[in-house]
Amino acid sequence: MLSVANITKAQSGEVLYSGASFQINPGEKVGLVGPNGAGKTTLFRMIIGEERPDEGQISLPQQTRWAYFSQKVGEMAGKTALQEVMDGDKKIAELQVQLKEFEERLVDCANMSDDEMNDLLAKMGDVQSEFEKRGGYDLENRAEEILTGLGITPEEHRKQVQEFSGGWKMRIALAKVLVMNPDLIIMDEPTNYLDMETILWIEEWLKNFKGAIFMTTHDRDFMNNVCKKIIEISHGKVTTYSGNYDFYLQDKEVRMQQLKAEAARQQEMLSKEEEFIAKFKARASHAAQVQSRVKKLEKIDRIEVPTEEETISFQFPTPPRGGDDVVGIESLSKNWQTPNGEVKEVFNGLTTLVKRLDKIAVVGVNGAGKSTLLKCLTGFTEPTSGEVKIGPSVKIGYFSQYSLEVLEPENTVFDEVRKGLAAASDGYVRNLLAAFLFRGDDVKKKVKYLSGGEKSRLVLAVLLSQNNNCLVLDEPTNHLDIKSREVLLDALKRYEGTIIFVSHDRHFLHALAEKVYEVDKGEVRIYPGNYSYYLGKVD
Repeated sequence: MLSVANITKAQSGEVLYSGASFQINPGEKVGLVGPNGAGKTTLFRMIIGEERPDEGQISLPQQTRWAYFSQKVGEMAGKTALQEVMDGDKKIAELQVQLKEFEERLVDCANMSDDEMNDLLAKMGDVQSEFEKRGGYDLENRAEEILTGLGITPEEHRKQVQEFSGGWKMRIALAKVLVMNPDLIIMDEPTNYLDMETILWIEEWLKNFKGAIFMTTHDRDFMNNVCKKIIEISHGKVTTYSGNYDFYLQDKEVRMQQLKAEAARQQEMLSKEEEFIAKFKARASHAAQVQSRVKKLEKIDRIEVPTEEETISFQFPTPPRGGDDVVGIESLSKNWQTPNGEVKEVFNGLTTLVKRLDKIAVVGVNGAGKSTLLKCLTGFTEPTSGEVKIGPSVKIGYFSQYSLEVLEPENTVFDEVRKGLAAASDGYVRNLLAAFLFRGDDVKKKVKYLSGGEKSRLVLAVLLSQNNNCLVLDEPTNHLDIKSREVLLDALKRYEGTIIFVSHDRHFLHALAEKVYEVDKGEVRIYPGNYSYYLGKVD
């Protein structure tokens, strides 16, 4: 279906990949992985024709129907959500117009000859067949089902798209792709900003989808459950692995060990040959042998072991011990007043005690009130009633999506961390930054040039170095790629303090949560077990 043959692509003078080849067959579900900046989105853009490779060829049969979802949502206005989704399939819309024209001509068929009538009916039949094949007759039903699955209620289907926020417009854009039912769906981060309920729905939809999928996502479990083949971009090369993400990690490690062993054997052979040449090059009696070995070495292709992404073992400072009672919550309630004057109850009458070293996940659908609860606990929002008491010697570090906005744009990465760690050595600051994947010249980069993921890593690095003994984290994994999420997860698992966090990443939730607070329909339910325990109770 999709064939990529020997493509080379450079960007800003840097080669993203050279001689890259792979194939995606009908019905295959393929994940694309690689570090940020490796060229994943560029590859997608070349496949759909928005960019061209510098060398090589990308082939997609002309009759192949494809759809592309990216994080860049185009302008949406003047239609209902349902109409916006239905109009996403341009071909169905064209066929619908043609059918209407045929029907209008049939009304005035009295003046037609038999041949003209037969010709018209034959053409109309072809268009009807194509319309049916593309799902035109059940388009509205499918659009409604997909919108509802993506969390947009039936009551909102006829709401004007301009009335939706950016995150909900993203769901409408995703629905436009899914409703097309194409042969190939190309998806760039489809799970961003989706709640768990919606992620599970789209995961199931994609697993049952008959066509091919080529996608990138930072959600490890999502990729594991959907994809059965992985294509990796790394160090300018593209490599294919037959299996899901976990298999890819295992197979990559096996291949790396084999390559290292081959490289070691070759290096041993080269050393012996070079030693012989150095020893006998001055002797005329060995000139022919020396020359022969020199030519042999010149012809050998040297095995190159790619530089592995370093994993630095960094010991974060042990935060000062606070009291055993970290946050006392008594009869806590919060209401919001809607623009039309109605009062919405977010949660009511929450009474609980957060103990030292608790690892608490706060879960619930988007809009349930998870972030509002965290803001009440950290004092960024006043509760409607009730009380929050912070325990003795408890120092809270709070991460929200707004945390990225307090960074100084003109500061370098190094300076931004240094300002909060005046007493620390330069080496300590560099090691801290290296643990969060800022290495070498990365530390000299100005904040204003950082991506969203880099800014998130920078804020998290600062939070984990400030001797906070309680961390409140609202979606800390947003913007982070899989590698960065693993770095953060490892740091938090070793963190000797209390953590209260919101995340929609199941791998993250399973690995970290030891207790779960579920915010749902005006109340907070507490589950005294890990995320698996919680799932067992709500299923």
